[in-house]
Amino acid sequence: MQTNGPGPRYRALLALLRAADVVWNASHALFARWDLSPSQFNVLNLLADQPAGLTQTELSRALIMHRSNVTGLVDRLEGRGLLARHDTAGDRRAWRVQLTPAGQRLIGEILPHYYAAAERVWGRVPAARARALTTELDALAKNAEALAARFAESQS
Repeated sequence: MQTNGPGPRYRALLALLRAADVVWNASHALFARWDLSPSQFNVLNLLADQPAGLTQTELSRALIMHRSNVTGLVDRLEGRGLLARHDTAGDRRAWRVQLTPAGQRLIGEILPHYYAAAERVWGRVPAARARALTTELDALAKNAEALAARFAESQS
């Protein structure tokens, strides 16, 4: 491990964070067309693959977001008629969140634009390189989760 200053991995991490920030900001412009935030789109996109819906706890885990923030997103999307809450069998405290027909239509309208934008973001990077990078980023995320768990343990 290098201790004399930042090395190439540190610079790569900064580049990754910078790229993530720029992509996130660009996604605001993309989703503004449908009066959605990137986080609202993420909720709709997750639910599109879950016909039975998800609980708000499951949504918060998938979004890596505190449950109270998910509640606000769900409230706003429900107010627009894009999703609905339903009782969860066996647990009166939990709700299953599902797309409404209007939500299904909206996500169906957005996804082709989203997929096309994702392709344009990659530019000339070959698909094989994008797949390899995905594997590397998954490993980086796993390492970061383990590191965060160690930090949390050391503070307890």
